[in-house]
Amino acid sequence: MDTIKISHENTKIIAHRGVSGIETENTCAAFVAAGNRSYFGIETDVRQTLDGKFVLLHDDTTERCAGDCLIPEKCTLQTLQSLRLLDKGDTRSRSDLRLPSLAEYLRICKRYDKVGVLEFKGEFSPAAMKRLIEEVETEYAREKMIFISFSFENLLTLRNICPKAHAQFLSGECKEETVSLVKEHNMGLDLYYNALDEQTVKRLLKEGIELNCWTVDDPEIAERLIRWGVQYITSNILE
Repeated sequence: MDTIKISHENTKIIAHRGVSGIETENTCAAFVAAGNRSYFGIETDVRQTLDGKFVLLHDDTTERCAGDCLIPEKCTLQTLQSLRLLDKGDTRSRSDLRLPSLAEYLRICKRYDKVGVLEFKGEFSPAAMKRLIEEVETEYAREKMIFISFSFENLLTLRNICPKAHAQFLSGECKEETVSLVKEHNMGLDLYYNALDEQTVKRLLKEGIELNCWTVDDPEIAERLIRWGVQYITSNILE
């Protein structure tokens, strides 16, 4: 199995949770699969652990990816990394699949010279955000990252600590108040692709708003968005 190749001109393609159309999402295997391909960036989800560290997991619990139901915010990183994750498309676990730490992800991005796209899950206090940024700068570089979140408060906390951070606000809709917020704070938008039409894309670009779209796996839809001029497309399988 391989990715689906498309002609994307100036649009940058981001591997959603790594190449999650091939490998188990948010694992080192999925990140390396993206590193070995032509992706511009590698997206993942970051959560805090009980011991103040950072683990990569999309869901609120580990049940879907591991079978066992643990809440990351109530477990140490060591406990979470003791789980063996289910292989993609299989009900069996695979010995090399476990939840990565933030540092492991950053090292992969650095090794393959990929932009990291980091989604904050849960609410991040200023202290937690500061620790995260310090880890990013130790293991990689803040300039090589895009930070995204459905929580505008998280992005404001980020900006207070790191004013030049590259940020995009995640949303399933393109509302006027959302557009006004990102313009006021010089942020981009990361929108569900179905919330967009050509007129909306042209308007956002004309107003100088950077535009990312999630999660696009249909080549025809991707090609349409590319024609409209979106700067980024996030995908599980398109390359």
